[in-house]
Amino acid sequence: MFGWLTERRRKRLLEAPFPPAWLAILEQNVAAYALLDASEQQRLRDLVQVFIAEKHWEGCGGLALTDEIKVTIAGTGCLMLLGREHDLFAEVLSILVYPSAVVVPERERSIFDPGVNAGGGDTPVLGVAHHGGAVVLAWDSALRGARDPRDGHNVVIHELAHKIDFLDGAADGTPPLPSGSARRAWIAAFAPAYLSHKERAERGQRSFLDDYAVTNEAEYFAVATEAFFEKPKALARELPDVYAALRQFYSLDLAAR
Repeated sequence: MFGWLTERRRKRLLEAPFPPAWLAILEQNVAAYALLDASEQQRLRDLVQVFIAEKHWEGCGGLALTDEIKVTIAGTGCLMLLGREHDLFAEVLSILVYPSAVVVPERERSIFDPGVNAGGGDTPVLGVAHHGGAVVLAWDSALRGARDPRDGHNVVIHELAHKIDFLDGAADGTPPLPSGSARRAWIAAFAPAYLSHKERAERGQRSFLDDYAVTNEAEYFAVATEAFFEKPKALARELPDVYAALRQFYSLDLAAR
């Protein structure tokens, strides 16, 4: 019943033409938009319209929320839905946007939220995803990540990856998968890569992914997802099993382009 009502509401939303001013924002701020073919651009525009309408948005820390902010963040995040459905962002209810890095008060972690919170009390963060709560983003970092689609860093994609990880209850680096065999295949791809990276980090050796990835399994999934959307060819070359798992999960083969 609710699914039918949701689809009906979304269909009515999409009957309205995509605002020309929003298209200009996508073209100016979301560099990846130009890399999509015409049908993918249309799908991204549809996703952006629905995402902006369905999520609760707040400007914080004196930031006046504008269409530029919402379209840029939505356009970046919805790249993750090009091969999937909206339910992948079911955990994303509210988006709080600050002008720049924000200090998030340290709070006790629950068993459902291992290692994803900003820690250290006074440590400034560019983004954080709370289980069952808001996504917090620094606008300057979100804009920088959207305008440079190949630097390997994107706070919007990173935090939304955490929200995807939360869908099955635990931020454990394994998103919701359709079967036990799919979960075993995921672990077979990610666990060796994670452990090898962690061993290299302990020896002071560099890896393809940033060492922040081995903070825990949840961060590894988020950082790998950033690389999947920002450096797909390099990820496929350096970590082929991880790339293959992400390709199947997001239903996109970006390295083949």
